[in-house]
Amino acid sequence: MRLEDYFSRRDNRILVSRHQASGFAKKIAGDFNPIHDEDAKRFCVPGDLLFALGLHHYGLSQRMCFNFGGMVSDNVPLLFPDTEANDISICDDSGKEYLNIRRSGGRSIDQAVIGDLTQRYVEFSGQTFPHILVPLMRERRVMINTDRPLVIYERMAINLDELDIQAPKLELVSSNLDVEGKRGNVSLQFVVNADGKTVGRGEKNIVLSGLREYDQDKIDRLVKEYGGRKSGADYPASGDSAL
Repeated sequence: MRLEDYFSRRDNRILVSRHQASGFAKKIAGDFNPIHDEDAKRFCVPGDLLFALGLHHYGLSQRMCFNFGGMVSDNVPLLFPDTEANDISICDDSGKEYLNIRRSGGRSIDQAVIGDLTQRYVEFSGQTFPHILVPLMRERRVMINTDRPLVIYERMAINLDELDIQAPKLELVSSNLDVEGKRGNVSLQFVVNADGKTVGRGEKNIVLSGLREYDQDKIDRLVKEYGGRKSGADYPASGDSAL
């Protein structure tokens, strides 16, 4: 993965175009959410690209937490400050925070290790829908609004026992959906394996909005549309979603 293909710099700011964001979502993360399409009315830069940019700029620390504060539209100038601080805010020129990074422990700037771990994580993250979310919704008998689905990437944390990781693999170990009225909080627990052992653990948190009673036919249609987009079939998008 050449991360440089998916952002540009202007006046010490980082910008992501619709073309770059859409390319990252589809080619790197395997994420075919229509909100990342170049022509989406309510376009959004993938949270996993912001995560990748954070690692690229600040290196990999043993303990890191990424909190996503807002949806980034195309070509928003983002300041990634040059700092050794352990609490970092990524903001636009008006001071609006889109990403907060907290880090501690040892640190690596080995771009080969960082690039490999980033690639493995975004591939893992991009499979959240439908493989993980649909079984969770079925189990709890709730679902998102299939006409206008909204799933928000809220937080990601990772804790590593070591930093010299070769050929890492991420494995889901547990998933949970807590329902609070029309809001759902999803937590995905995963491990990082390398050299035949577990070298780290992590968690991804997602918010589901507009929950309603589960309807298998509507979910089947949504999954079919998503699969059609992924295979290149000409299925209509279900509104501007944020799966």
